[in-house]
Amino acid sequence: MTHSPETIAAEPALPPLRIALVGDRDWHTRQLSLALAARGARAVLVKLEDCRFETSRASGLSIAGFGDALPDAAIVRTLAGGGFEAVTLRLGMLHALRELGVPVWNDARAIERCVDKSTTSFLLARAGLPTPETWTTESPAAARAIVEREMARGPLVLKPLFGSQGRNLRLIRSMDDLPDPTDVRGVYYLQRFVGVERDGGFHDFRVLVSQGRPVAAMIRHAAHWVTNVKRGGKPVAVVADATMKELAVRATAAVGADFAGVDILYDADAKPTVLEVNSMPAWSGLQKVTAVNIASVLAADLIAALGARARSGAAE
Repeated sequence: MTHSPETIAAEPALPPLRIALVGDRDWHTRQLSLALAARGARAVLVKLEDCRFETSRASGLSIAGFGDALPDAAIVRTLAGGGFEAVTLRLGMLHALRELGVPVWNDARAIERCVDKSTTSFLLARAGLPTPETWTTESPAAARAIVEREMARGPLVLKPLFGSQGRNLRLIRSMDDLPDPTDVRGVYYLQRFVGVERDGGFHDFRVLVSQGRPVAAMIRHAAHWVTNVKRGGKPVAVVADATMKELAVRATAAVGADFAGVDILYDADAKPTVLEVNSMPAWSGLQKVTAVNIASVLAADLIAALGARARSGAAE
């Protein structure tokens, strides 16, 4: 029997997914907003400093732009700097969202593991991944002892424990290169320098991983050993080989990230080593040299993960 359209109850349209984009209004958040909109989701820009814990609310949180509701998911593009208390509070918000069942890419645990380079190095080494030898200490005396002992095998790199985009890196070739504790905020993060100058310059690789698979890669060339694009490194398209892809995927898993930018360098023995894992990677430089629409991939992966989560919940 054929039913007329009037006798068939129309299924109610589902409201669009609302995704919190945590960060500033920049190129990256605009690209993500467009990519999410193309998949029927609405992006809402959220600054964690405008959010609050409110235990009188049902959720215990007040997320700017969402009223009494919670987002269906959140993507953390950047985490604003601030004092220890402010940053702890903002990370607490991300922890709370996860506790409330809101998927957060990347969640506070992954961010903490990557922002603290010593923890990243620990987790990479613990996972059996090749990564430069690393020493971290608050003791100036211990730092001097490390440099005195290790510099015979070659220079070390001193990095800010919390830092990004190649800022404030120092090459330590002698005891005189080691700065005062006030210049490193009381923490010495020292790593074996594995950079190799080839063809008049230095280069390393960035591989972007999402949901356990490599999405895009580039090689960064620079006259200086600091190759970050923000420091003048030139991005060039490259096809990552199987070894590089595997390392990037394993490194992302080691820190528990849903997506990440993994920095890989080939040492003097032509062996790949994982330098860093970035849980809030910028990709404007990478986007210039790849045909893959990175924001579109991230948006599609998030929507797919939410769909799989909903189906799993319905089946229980």
